[in-house]
Amino acid sequence: MSKKLVIVESPTKAKTISGYLGQDYAVEASVGHIRDLPQKGQAIDIENNFEPKWEVKNKEQVSKLRKLLKTADSLYLATDLDREGEAISVHLFQEFWNEINKNSIPVYRLRTPEITKRSIQAAINDAVPWTSNEDSSEIPEEVKPVFEAYLARRILDRLYGFELSPVLWRMISKGLSAGRVQSVATRLVVEREQDRMRFSSAEYWDLKGTLVTKAAEIFNSSLIEINGKRVATTRNFNENGEVTTDQVVVLNRTQTEEITKNFTGALLQVSSVTKKPLTRRPMPPFVTSTFQQAASSRLKMSPSIAMNAASSLFQKGYITYMRTDSTTLSADALNASRTAIKEKFGDGYVPDAPRSYKGKVLNAQEAHEAIRPAGERFKSPEEVAGEVSPAEAKVYEMIWQRTVASQMNDFVGETTQILLKAKDGKESELTFSASGTVVIHQGFRKIWHQSTNDEDTDESEMILPDLQENDEATISEIISTEKETKPPNRFSEATLIRELEDLGIGRPSTFASTVKTIQDRDYVWKKGSALVPTLAAFAVTELLKKHFPKLIDFDFTKNMETDLDAIAEGEVNWQDMLSDFYFGSSNGEDSGIHDKVTNRLGDIDGKAISTISLGNHPTTGEPVDASYGKFGPYVRTGEITRSIPDDIPPDELTVEKAIEFLDAPTERHLGDDPETGLPVIVKSGRFGPYVSLGRPPEPLKRSPELLALSALGLHRKEIKVALNYLRLAHGSIDEKTIRQIINIPKREGLGKGTLDKISDFGNESNKDFLDALENAAEVGIKGKALESVKSFLRVKKKLEKLFPEGPAVVVEAALTTSLRKELVAKDENRSENLDSLIEALQGFSTEEISGADAVTNVIDQLESLKSVEDGPKPKMASLFQTMTPERITFEEAQEILRLPRTVGVDPNDQGTITVHNGRFGPYLRKELPSDEGDSENSGPVDTRSLDNEEMLLTITLDECLTLLSQPKKFGRRGPKPPLAQYGKDPESGKEITLREGKFGLYVSDGEYNASLRRGDSPETLTEGRAQELLAERRLQGPAKKKKSR
Repeated sequence: MSKKLVIVESPTKAKTISGYLGQDYAVEASVGHIRDLPQKGQAIDIENNFEPKWEVKNKEQVSKLRKLLKTADSLYLATDLDREGEAISVHLFQEFWNEINKNSIPVYRLRTPEITKRSIQAAINDAVPWTSNEDSSEIPEEVKPVFEAYLARRILDRLYGFELSPVLWRMISKGLSAGRVQSVATRLVVEREQDRMRFSSAEYWDLKGTLVTKAAEIFNSSLIEINGKRVATTRNFNENGEVTTDQVVVLNRTQTEEITKNFTGALLQVSSVTKKPLTRRPMPPFVTSTFQQAASSRLKMSPSIAMNAASSLFQKGYITYMRTDSTTLSADALNASRTAIKEKFGDGYVPDAPRSYKGKVLNAQEAHEAIRPAGERFKSPEEVAGEVSPAEAKVYEMIWQRTVASQMNDFVGETTQILLKAKDGKESELTFSASGTVVIHQGFRKIWHQSTNDEDTDESEMILPDLQENDEATISEIISTEKETKPPNRFSEATLIRELEDLGIGRPSTFASTVKTIQDRDYVWKKGSALVPTLAAFAVTELLKKHFPKLIDFDFTKNMETDLDAIAEGEVNWQDMLSDFYFGSSNGEDSGIHDKVTNRLGDIDGKAISTISLGNHPTTGEPVDASYGKFGPYVRTGEITRSIPDDIPPDELTVEKAIEFLDAPTERHLGDDPETGLPVIVKSGRFGPYVSLGRPPEPLKRSPELLALSALGLHRKEIKVALNYLRLAHGSIDEKTIRQIINIPKREGLGKGTLDKISDFGNESNKDFLDALENAAEVGIKGKALESVKSFLRVKKKLEKLFPEGPAVVVEAALTTSLRKELVAKDENRSENLDSLIEALQGFSTEEISGADAVTNVIDQLESLKSVEDGPKPKMASLFQTMTPERITFEEAQEILRLPRTVGVDPNDQGTITVHNGRFGPYLRKELPSDEGDSENSGPVDTRSLDNEEMLLTITLDECLTLLSQPKKFGRRGPKPPLAQYGKDPESGKEITLREGKFGLYVSDGEYNASLRRGDSPETLTEGRAQELLAERRLQGPAKKKKSR
């Protein structure tokens, strides 16, 4: 039996709608976008009008939808109302067009701002055909510009990252990335930290007086003036700690002590009483950005967690669509709000007429209704709490409160300020101020009282005595407090979102993902609720500001959003916009991103932009710097460098702190090994502390040119092959290297047998392999094999002729079309690497060294590097988890250096038993003797895991035999006991524990595990932070199960 097929984005939404439509409908989810750009490569055909190369993401789900469509009599595309939703609909229509066309299946658009039974049935009745064009394969006219805006945004972001990210890899470190919005958001966090680093605090004092009236009424006051001059507060100082005006008095300890002595018990006279009416209007209902800010400040939820909860509530039919920039409420919502107010608080809280709110954020998306409870009647928070998760219940209650409060009466009160003056015998006049508020009508604050400064100012009720001018009061007590000016607060997730919104950067619907992205990519980490930038963020921001200022400019990014809006309105051609961005404007006023990246690479000093000056060393006078490099953050003075932890806030990284790291010993000499005489030392390395028998060789002092070459990755196949062709031209190439490149690109007939034959001939006639190749015909090589040898030798001679032109020219000539094609295959990054190699080789040619000498310079430096890397290395062993560099003894170091340890021989089968510290922990290994006459292969092997590392040093032969006699346990070992407990998780209701795993510390509620992040430690981890880590992990869904073999 055929059914009407309704496709939505999520399984939860599908389940909710399915319950409203009945058996005549099949409701299924696309599970997000069914198409996207591939993760690897640019995937944009720039020469063909920026045509994207889509790939199907969830092939299994697409197959399921295709199967359902075969038996459907009609198709309803019921995706969300924003650009992403419209794009999903377009991709669904395009993917299934053949089936739709073949079976003449009518297609409809189903649009609804909320998922209630009434709303869904109305949407079905009002569904419009997907297209009214003659060509039914076309995208509807009203959808096309919105889809093109999506296309422009998606392609623009890919081009931005694809062009700029390789610059960051080359100049700073691998793994870094740039993004149109993420880089600007990172800039904001970095510049706020720079403000904090420049900040110099200033000290000042303030005085509070406890006053008593003649009627024995007690109230508090503050000293605000001395002899007509205001007492300085924090706002009177600049970032350098300097007073900005001479019209204030900066109190010090001596002055406050004198005032306290002279005025305690003094009589004050009221000089003025000022009363003002106070009215506060309610805040408008939520749009996406204000919802995220309120969730952060009131519920302590990250934007991503809050949006996930809201999305779930929407899909279950509890609230309207949560991605919106409109503060409008429908007539149904206004009636529902007013009804809820009357039922809950009475008629006295309902205004005469419904309230309306105007104003939209910069670059607002397509307007829908405000975020509000769904339906004609709002379910109470108490009703919903029993039907959803705890986090969703909190979010619903906040949305309900904000929506209802937006339609309540104003808050009405009265403020009073009393000024009182006093004089001492020395004619010093002090002015004290006391302020209070009287609440006349609570209004909307009955349910929405803003107690933080996120949205408006708190006016708590404080009633003052009924004093008139010339009335008197006595100072019963004066309390002085030393204060200091504070640097500007770091951004929190909520305040960063507000800043992005105010600047018009990005969209409210993407703010949460942007904030999450800059944390996931290690540009920012959380210290409490504050966002702290890493030194990597400093380096990336400095590079972009200095060399690509327009691409990280606030106005430029904002105008990009304006252009995308214009595309969505059909006012701008999306391909023209992309062309201007990539190639430059048609009037020539601005070059495009491709030209900027191509022409500015030579101007970038990677080391300089990655360095922050901290000051000068107090003893040597040399600069002390903090930098970010290939192996992470470090500090430097002169030739001395030290790695530093990556969770030190930059504003705390002072010269003194840097010197602590620089002066810390890098190694501890434990003693000399009696057998070898080599020193046994303990050091801290990149992967943790270790002991070493002897010192590793000093690293090669690399020239800037060799550093640039090494940064490309000398181990990469394409780099190795290209440099080996340079060795071929130079003549410094051995047989092994020739064999590696002679068949790249593929040459017929040159298999192992042919090359072995030529090699044997060379050995017999005392010729090197190259000379033997020259005489291949004498060995009997003929036909295609001989022609291939001659082809290879022609390449050699061609490159030798270019030898005087320098290394870059030689390698560029070697990289023929066929060689490039084979080396690059389908990975465009390899092509970029080869271009970067040629550029790096150009650096070896200078006025002093050029041509053939430059080629020799390259080869010599590469050989020097190889000799150091291939040279003998000391024996090393990682410390056990229970050991520390400070406490390990010489004897313990010798014991772990002797691992693997031979425990003994099994008397039953003569198998040798050894113990090892392996990648997955300690284990024992038993190897049986090999068969007679088979000296190359070992005998059968059996293994068992050991419980702890200490057993490596203590386990006996009998204990090993006992373990081997027991069946091998497959799968995971039993869990270790928890390190700490943090109460019950509000979502799962299960106990949260801190545990140590294979990859470090993590928290778990038994259902989900979440690794601790930068800035988290057992000492600082709180119950709230543990819950947040699990909530963020829960957003990603359950871990994928391994496929059975």
